[in-house]
Amino acid sequence: MSTSISPLAPKNVPELPAIAGVRLATAQAGIRYAGRTDVLLAVFSAGTSVAGVFTKSKCPSAPVEWCRTHLKMGKARALVVNSGNANAFTGKSGRAATKLTAEIAAKAAGLKPSEIFLASTGVIGEPLDATKFAPVMQGLSDRAQPGDFLAAARAIMTTDTFPKVATATAKIGKTKVTVNGIAKGAGMIAPDMATMLSFVFTDAAISAAALQALLKDGVTDTFNAVTIDGDTSTSDTLMMFATGQAPDCPRIARASDPRLKAFKKALLAVLANLSEQVARDGEGARKLVEIVVEGAVSKASARRVALSIANSPLVKTAIAGEDANWGRVVMAVGKAGEPAERDRLSIWFGGIRVAHKGARDPRYDEAAVSAQMKKPEIYLKVALGLGKGRDRVLTCDLTKDYVAINGDYRS
Repeated sequence: MSTSISPLAPKNVPELPAIAGVRLATAQAGIRYAGRTDVLLAVFSAGTSVAGVFTKSKCPSAPVEWCRTHLKMGKARALVVNSGNANAFTGKSGRAATKLTAEIAAKAAGLKPSEIFLASTGVIGEPLDATKFAPVMQGLSDRAQPGDFLAAARAIMTTDTFPKVATATAKIGKTKVTVNGIAKGAGMIAPDMATMLSFVFTDAAISAAALQALLKDGVTDTFNAVTIDGDTSTSDTLMMFATGQAPDCPRIARASDPRLKAFKKALLAVLANLSEQVARDGEGARKLVEIVVEGAVSKASARRVALSIANSPLVKTAIAGEDANWGRVVMAVGKAGEPAERDRLSIWFGGIRVAHKGARDPRYDEAAVSAQMKKPEIYLKVALGLGKGRDRVLTCDLTKDYVAINGDYRS
């Protein structure tokens, strides 16, 4: 965790209201970090529905495997998250550690291990000593209370420079419900389902099947449209818990229920907010970069072109150097493997067209573009001129600090 907050951090942090049926507590278990909280316990009321989407990595962490197995039940009573150790690539000892963690939490909270969901983040390949949870878990269970989502977000940070929280409200029928979310993520970010770790909580009464459909749909243009460095984590986990404790809330069984219209917007707003905060906290980042590709043969094609640009070290370092080097953008478009025609290509930086129909724009003004590149938020648009496909992704620049952070990550 960095001691210097990203210059792109949000200026205002919302106060997240308590959610009925969710109690939280954090502690210092000494997993890796000294002098800071590194374990979170969330306890849920009976009947809480759960949904989750996870990494598509072929080398998933032990907690990801645990959650996938127990998600089939559709119910959750608690969540345990630790930072400092990902419990990934840890073989049989990793699976034993997840089992022991769940057993320790279940004993402390008076629950079954199968009702406990787990997530871990941090160093890959180092065994997780789950016995370190035993001295703190009973206290966590006893102290858990509604409210402090900001403390919960802090407990799951690794190289993050600020805790990531978001909230929104909506009505289902005549009942007001709340959606709160927390996330962590700053590096190894190229989600292929969700983000590194993110947890969303609501007091709405929604079935597990409907919740799963909402979550899967919600990540497409939020977390799955963010990249920091092109690397997908072994531990990517996004889970959502619906307690059903909002007074007189209608019980929703299907994601297609028209009464969910406002709720879907609220959920999407929370996911979009959290995913943008991840981009703003990219390791060493000094620029938030929004990339729009339009005129593609399809939305999927536009997404692939946009990600090719967003993941290019040459594009990202040019932006870090405040250089509107459209040649590097042309390179990234050309290598994407998607339909593109050089002589139809147009490129904009900050709303100023710098290239048109396969060449530098005849009205190009270096001073005007340079002024745009000095801003903390960069808008980059590419028009392919082939169709109606359009998509948008978020990324950040690539600075020397990124190398410094990752060069001694295990130290």
